[in-house]
Amino acid sequence: MATYPRYAIYYVSAPGSDLDRFGAHTLGYDAFSGEDLPFPDGIMQMAPDWRDLTQEPRKYGFHATLKAPFSLARGKTEAELLAACESFTATPRPIAVIRPIVDSISGFIAVVPAEPSPELERLASECTTEFESFRAPLTEEDRARRNPCALTPRQREYLDRWGYPYVMEDFRFHMTLTGRLSAERRIPVLTMLRHRFSEIGLKTLPIDRIAVFRQDDSDSRFRIVRHWKLRITDGER
Repeated sequence: MATYPRYAIYYVSAPGSDLDRFGAHTLGYDAFSGEDLPFPDGIMQMAPDWRDLTQEPRKYGFHATLKAPFSLARGKTEAELLAACESFTATPRPIAVIRPIVDSISGFIAVVPAEPSPELERLASECTTEFESFRAPLTEEDRARRNPCALTPRQREYLDRWGYPYVMEDFRFHMTLTGRLSAERRIPVLTMLRHRFSEIGLKTLPIDRIAVFRQDDSDSRFRIVRHWKLRITDGER
């Protein structure tokens, strides 16, 4: 079983931004403040079980995974992880700019890029490798939770190498809005969330920020410890 606290490195939108508020209220949880939030007006009328439909992503807060949750390796500290993240974000790099849409991915609904982004895939790969020294090895129980038999050979290799199967070529950027939905529930919920997302008028989204999230124990939600804006390569502003 994983030891606690656990940490994760995620993309988050700027606190207080339209996207941040859209996601936080949809999930009913603000990972910046650690507070519960009311669901948007009308959503419980459309889906009275909305609290149940968002139970799983609420635990993690509104984010996109760059380095999946991990326990700290022996001898590593939170302060050292935060210092490494600060150094990482101070390095100039091209910033991915995506066209965000709401779509279904593996049975749940999320904000995803409309088209692939090499810059985004590079950022995710760098986060996977750069912070690997902070990750404690998976326990057998944690590995089993990933259901290796259902993974491809490459994903099993990634699970054993990086502690998470959906990295490198199998990385898919997504900011989760619901848990896994049955086929009959998915279409009406997808339609509703697409309409609500269209109301914020977000046409482009720079992936220009990372955050360290911490989960104190197995019953706790993840909460943001610190976040940073990525430094942009000179000439790209």
